[in-house]
Amino acid sequence: MTFGFAPSSAASLSTSAASATRLLEPAEWAAAGIPLLRNPREVVSGLHARHHPGPATAVVAVLDPDDRLRASASFVRRPTPADGWMFRNALLAQLRRVIPHDLRRRTPVRTAVLLYCREGDGRWTEEDGAWMWGLRDACTLHGLRCGAYITLTRDGWQVLGEGRGGRRPNADSPPEPFATAVAPPPPPRTGGVASEVLRRAAAR
Repeated sequence: MTFGFAPSSAASLSTSAASATRLLEPAEWAAAGIPLLRNPREVVSGLHARHHPGPATAVVAVLDPDDRLRASASFVRRPTPADGWMFRNALLAQLRRVIPHDLRRRTPVRTAVLLYCREGDGRWTEEDGAWMWGLRDACTLHGLRCGAYITLTRDGWQVLGEGRGGRRPNADSPPEPFATAVAPPPPPRTGGVASEVLRRAAAR
C-alpha cells in the first residue's frame, strides 16, 4: 500500500500563477533595450536555410558584433504548457552545447536571438511572452546579450517589438541558399616562417 498527497487546488493555482509571471509582455520587451538587427531578413533567411524549422521548432543563434552567425541549434518544443522557466532551461542547454559562455567578460559581446516557428499569425501570444522570458534569462546565465525574438508562421516572419517582418521565408517555404548572415570561413593564413618552410619543402 502506498500513501501520497493529491495536489490541492491552491497548489495548482499557485503553480499556474508562477508560470504566468514567467513571461514578458510586449511593452516590457520593448522597454528592455533589445538591440536591433542590422538586416533581420538576412538573419532569418540564414537560420531558415540552415535549420528549415517546422511548427513548434525553436532556433537559437549566437551572433558576433557584426551580426554574423557564429553558432546555432534547433529543437522541437515539447507539448507542455508554455512556461518561461522551462523554455529558459531548454535554450540554455542548447547554448551550452554549441558555444562557450562569456561569463568572464565584463560586458556581453555576442548576442543571442531566437527564431520560433509556430501556428497562427505574427501577433504576440502568451507563448511568445514565455519564450521572451526564457531567452532573456538564458542569455544572462550564459553571458550573452539578449537579442531579437522572431516568429515564423505561414504568413511570414516578424521581429516582435520592432514591427519589422516579411512574407519570405515562411513556415511553408522551401529553404533558400545560405544568406550572408552565415559567417564565411576564415581565409587561409599565408606568409611567415612556417609557410616559407612549407614552400621550400614543396619545391624539393
